[in-house]
Amino acid sequence: MKSLVACALMIGAGFSSLAKADAISEWKDLAFPPAPELKPAKIDPATTALLLLDFTNQTCTQERRPRCAAQVPGLTKLLNDARAKNMFVVYSVATAGSDRKDILAPLAARDGDPVLPPLGPDKFIASDFEKMLKDRKIETLIVTGTAAHTSVLHTGGEAVLRGFKVVVPVDGMSSNESFSEAYTAWHMVNAARIMNGVTLTRVNMISF
Repeated sequence: MKSLVACALMIGAGFSSLAKADAISEWKDLAFPPAPELKPAKIDPATTALLLLDFTNQTCTQERRPRCAAQVPGLTKLLNDARAKNMFVVYSVATAGSDRKDILAPLAARDGDPVLPPLGPDKFIASDFEKMLKDRKIETLIVTGTAAHTSVLHTGGEAVLRGFKVVVPVDGMSSNESFSEAYTAWHMVNAARIMNGVTLTRVNMISF
């Protein structure tokens, strides 16, 4: 009888251990992996598009998302540099009823710049976005946006799966908190079939 009880206790301990073998049970004990390596990105303006995803008065203000507002000066410089090279620039808006007039003034769209309507986090779904890019022989996308874990993660990842090269400046993607940005950066350079098509960088490491 004692041996049966001991066996039962051992089995119970095993099940208890297995029950804790998931990320939520272990959350408080998890450690961050090393930070992904940032690399310089040399851009060919003729075959590259700059994506400015969901930078609007509804999403990117000091009150709504201060981490986004802090990135606007760097993004403005990136946009000006891209325009100076006649790069193709594509925008999107995120909230129902918003359009190009709601884009932040420093990043404002010009006449002729496409502005994708609210499409959800993956801008390729239910749109002619891919055709638009391929018609212009675009091969590389610089993907910036807010939120990082929605528009940048899903549009950037899907772009690689569709055959584009993707450049993601970590100081051009923002969320409400740093964890979502860190997760996005890690995912983009670790996810199978996506990682080999992504260059993680900073705005000042992009050259034309």
